[in-house]
Amino acid sequence: MTRVLFVGQRQETVDFSDPSLPGLDADKIARAIRVAAAQMEERGWQGDLCMITPDDAGLATLAHQLGEATYDCVVIGAGIRLPAARLHLFEKIVNLVHRGAPRAAIAFNTHPEDTVAAMERWLGKS
Repeated sequence: MTRVLFVGQRQETVDFSDPSLPGLDADKIARAIRVAAAQMEERGWQGDLCMITPDDAGLATLAHQLGEATYDCVVIGAGIRLPAARLHLFEKIVNLVHRGAPRAAIAFNTHPEDTVAAMERWLGKS
């Protein structure tokens, strides 16, 4: 079975006023995650969610999650990737995924609604 991981930032730690995240809010992200989970299930994929805080504790959470399973694809959410203030965190996450899931494709979404499309670019359509 294909196993995938979505890494996002815990909503209560996101600065939704950041102009690089236009129109996003906690409810929209939560809805999109539910839709993505259903889409993964429809494709027969085992989907895991890892919501982290933007600090060392969040990196430890991700490292633990990566050690729990072998992933075919890891998507790092735009909320981590896009804000310029999060560049260093983003680099740490990419390197952590590279070390913790060396055989997994690393993909990026542009907004919460295209998480599965990001996975499909690397895994193909099921």
